This record gives sequence, structure tokens and C-alpha cells, in this order.
Amino acid sequence: MKSTPTLVLVMGVSGSGKSHVGKLLAEAIDADFIDADDHHSAGSIAKMSRGEPLNDGDREGWLETLADFFRDHARRGRSLVIGCSALKRRYRDQLRKGAPALRILYLHGSRELLFDRLTHRQGHFFQGDHMLDSQLRDLEPPGDDEAIRVDISLAPEEIVSTFLKRTVA
Repeated sequence: MKSTPTLVLVMGVSGSGKSHVGKLLAEAIDADFIDADDHHSAGSIAKMSRGEPLNDGDREGWLETLADFFRDHARRGRSLVIGCSALKRRYRDQLRKGAPALRILYLHGSRELLFDRLTHRQGHFFQGDHMLDSQLRDLEPPGDDEAIRVDISLAPEEIVSTFLKRTVA
């Protein structure tokens, strides 16, 4: 009998720690991890590298690809964690099409902490504080009915522990 897989979206704006926390969470629940940034089109990466924010059209195919990952893992009975900004409710709704029982961990933090993290990050295409401000403007924070919100000022291991305690309780 196939076990029910755990499907988790780790969401938040750039600099919130989606990749780091997502990898730790995936390890803790014996799941695969996918960094959504690795699946942007070349055009979207070029756009962000120039400091231009993406629009809904830029994200459409990308979100469908991510929903397909959730759908495929669910079909195979394999747990999956995806780190993805998922800034708007309709983006999260699109991801839920691939995973109706999707659990969401929302990484929340102050603009100051996010900006500090971004200025010290190397080798990433996301550049500039105006792009952070754009994401913060676009962000439709999930409510308690949609996600578990954890502050990024906590240690990554503590974020994972908090999420796991609150999803089991």
C-alpha cells in the first residue's frame, strides 16, 4: 500500500531562506527538495538579472511546472518540498492544483533583515533592493487558514522544528 506523501511549499520573498529551510525540512521528512528558482525560463532569469521584476505572465508556465512536480510526486507516493516565492494567493492556488493537500510554510521577516541577507548573498540572479520592494508590494501574505507563519529571525533548524510541531498538532 502506497503511503500518503507529504507535500510542502516553503514560501516567502527573496532572502527569506526558502532554499536553506526547504532543504532542512526535506531532510527531516525524508522528502525530495526542489528550488523553484532552478526552473525559471532563461528569459525570466535574464529579466531578474537586469533588475526587472517578473509579471504574472512570466510566472505562468513556471508555476505550472512546479504544480506538475507536486502532482508527479503525489502520484508516485513520494514526499516533496518546494521552495518558491508564491507571492500571491492565485499562485498558491495554482500550485495546489498539483497538490490539493499542500502544506505551506510561510517565512516572514522584516524588510531590514531581508535586505541585509540579500546584500550578503553571492552568486544569485536576484539583485537590488527595488526588486525586494517589488516582491514585498506584490506579497499577499497567507492567512492562518492557508499557511503556518514562522519568523525568519529564528535559526533555520528552529523554523523547521516549529513547522513540524504545528503541522502534527
